[in-house]
Amino acid sequence: MKNTEKFFETYCDFVTKVTSDPSLKIEDLKKSLDKIQDNSPIDTPRLLTAALGLGSETGEFVEIVKKMILQGKPADQDNIFHMKRELGDVMWYWVTACMALDLNPVEVILENQKKLEARYGEQFTIDQSEVRAKGDL
Repeated sequence: MKNTEKFFETYCDFVTKVTSDPSLKIEDLKKSLDKIQDNSPIDTPRLLTAALGLGSETGEFVEIVKKMILQGKPADQDNIFHMKRELGDVMWYWVTACMALDLNPVEVILENQKKLEARYGEQFTIDQSEVRAKGDL
């Protein structure tokens, strides 16, 4: 038991060492947020709201899918409606992100289409999804 406790304590110390100051200290976090807000066109509070919301709402959508595929939850109209509502929440946060970055949502969609057409052409292939051209993220 002692070795386990020491290991965990050592690991926690390691985690702290490899964590950025804004992730550890509220004053550094405030400075980081202010720097972004003051030196860029980004609406920092809205961007933070969007990022946190996208992560959580996407997780809620994934949870429904997980329960249907892995836990036997029915793939019925109730769950489709539930997923529809979660996708609506994802969309809300996605548009919030576009607004935070002063991006036109239609242009974001068109840029995505352009990127995927360059990657796949007319047809998806596994090779193209795994072996990408330089600069294709």
